[in-house]
This record gives sequence, C-alpha cells and structure tokens, in this order.
Amino acid sequence: MTADDSVLVRCPSCGESAAPRARFCENCGTALGPVADDPSLPSEVTLDVAPTVLDLDPPTGEAGRRRCAACGGLIADDGYCADCGTPGQSERDHFEERPAAWVAGVCDRGIRHARNEDAMALAASSTFAALVVCDGVSSAPDSDVASLAASRAARDVLVAYGPEGSSSVAGATSRRIAGWTDAMVAASRAAGQAVRGAAEQLAATKGTNVADDPPSCTFVAAVVDRDLIVAGWLGDSRVYWLPDAGPAEQLSVDDSWAQEMIAAGVPRAQAETSPQAHAITRWLGPDAADTDARCAATVPSGPGWLLVCSDGLWNYCSDAHEMGELVRRFAGCGEPHAAAAALVRWANAQGGRDNITAALARIAPTVTEQR
Repeated sequence: MTADDSVLVRCPSCGESAAPRARFCENCGTALGPVADDPSLPSEVTLDVAPTVLDLDPPTGEAGRRRCAACGGLIADDGYCADCGTPGQSERDHFEERPAAWVAGVCDRGIRHARNEDAMALAASSTFAALVVCDGVSSAPDSDVASLAASRAARDVLVAYGPEGSSSVAGATSRRIAGWTDAMVAASRAAGQAVRGAAEQLAATKGTNVADDPPSCTFVAAVVDRDLIVAGWLGDSRVYWLPDAGPAEQLSVDDSWAQEMIAAGVPRAQAETSPQAHAITRWLGPDAADTDARCAATVPSGPGWLLVCSDGLWNYCSDAHEMGELVRRFAGCGEPHAAAAALVRWANAQGGRDNITAALARIAPTVTEQR
C-alpha cells in the first residue's frame, strides 16, 4: 500500500467520506475523479458538443404569443394554433438533442398528456456516447422536474467517467464492463440524489413537507464505449440492441408488475395489457429505498441500432424483434435524428397516450478485443 492508498476522499457534493481511490461517492454518486498517477484508471473523454440546456420559455411572435411547433403560426388564446389547429407546445413539451452525427434523441409530450414528464440527456464524442432517459411518474406531482434533473445528473456522471483505458491487453473487455457497471450505478445514485434535491426545493417553495406525495421517475441509460454497450435501469423504460443481422435483444428487464407476471408464466401480451401493467416496483424519488441501477452489457459483433426509450414508445411495440423491424423501417438512411423523430411521430399516430422519448445511436463496431 502506498501513502496515497490510506487517504480518505471526501465528496465535494455531500461531504461523505469515500474509500481511498474511490471513483464515485457511495452516498450521492458524485464523480470523485481518477487518481492522476494510477495508469489503470480510465481517462476522461472530451466532448465536442456542450450539453443541451432547455429554454423553457417558448418562442413568441406578435404581442408575445407563442409560436406553433408544427407550422410556425401563432398560438391563440384557447391554446391551439390559429393556422393549423395544433395544440401549443413549449420547448419542454418537445425537444431534441443531437450531440454527434451518430447519436440523437427526440422527447415529446404525446397527444393525451397535458405536459411532458419524460426527459432525456445525451452526450457523445467520436467513439463514446451516453444516452439517459427518465420518465416522470404521472401520479406524482412535478415529476417533469424530477425526470429532467435526474437525466442530466446521470449523464454528467457518465461523461465524467469517460472511456476505459487500452483495449489491446488481455481482459480489457471484462475490466471495461466492470468499470462501466460501477459508473452506471453511480449515475443512478446521482440521479436519485438530483430527484431528492428537486423535491426539497419544490417543497420549500410550496411550504409543504418533502414526504408529501414527492416527485419520482424511472431511469434507464446506456453507454457506448467503442464496441461495448452497458445498460442500466430502474423502472420500466428500456434499452434495446437491434442488430442489422441476428436477433434483436431487450437489454433491460422491467421493474414492473407486468414483468413479475411474465416471470411467473403469464403471456407477455396478457401481462402488458393488464390494468396494473405499468405499476413499477423500483423508481427514483425521496421515497425510493433502492437507487442502484441493475446493469447488463453486450459486445456487438456487427452493426446495428441502440435504442433507449420510454414506455410511450414501446407500449405500441414491446417485443424486441418487432421493435427491430420498426426501427429499421424508419432508419433506412442511417441517420439517427430522422429515425428518432419518425418513431415519435409513429407513436403519436398510434394514439400518443403517453409521453414519448426515443434516443438512438448507430453502432458500427470496428474494434476486436481480447476478453
């Protein structure tokens, strides 16, 4: 043991003491940063694109009226576009992120809901991407605030971790999986801390108790590190790996009543259409007992699409094989933004009964590693 190995690290966010050489705070998930002289620790990635910051004040036209997101016309006093009749939207109702040519996402209010409680936060460089989607629980107030705070906090932790070290040595893939799994758990903890912080601020503003009906959300994220994909989740938002050739795969496993019924032998179609199908068994929020993401990893052998989405999309296309067919239907050009936008439009055409988020990354692995 070196002298540095005995030094405790104190979290700059919450003040909790961490173990020597810890990368993340065990209490709140804040990234503590690598020790500079340890060559086994990963280096950080530099992103070319700054994270998206939503302007929650919608664009306005004559006399301060909002502009229609569909046609650019003016929103009338009744909340609908005077030209095309489309309901008026704020930027929180519909927003898009394109951090790299091969990564993009679209987040939309849908048709039936009064507000968009989904949120996403994306980041990417040439060989790294982090895609985070959080779905606010509709039965809890202010869950749109919770989901946005959680998605951004998780993304920032994953970006701070950065790609793992050299892939040319034996055991590199297994080490990278272990490292990214730790980072994903830390990201989910940070997301949970962000939700708790948002709940406390809202309670202080309203003069209420934070324990009274607190905001909450689901969490799902995926990291791409060259030819490695690591997914993490709490709740029923999903990650799919959809290869161009070979079977499609749902990497995440829902934390829901429906999934428990499926595990007990109830047919998927019956379980997912039951009245309690979307009752979740794990979530992020002040009342959540467990904020550690469960994780899964895969090393694609060929090109394909990584999809991270909320149930507003997969409600209409749950099966992995069918989802793969749907994505390929809209992704012929190979452009993720156009494909994500098409998926959102398709879900709205099916009824749009929930908020919809679709984040895509086009994966074309070129690195062959020793495991």
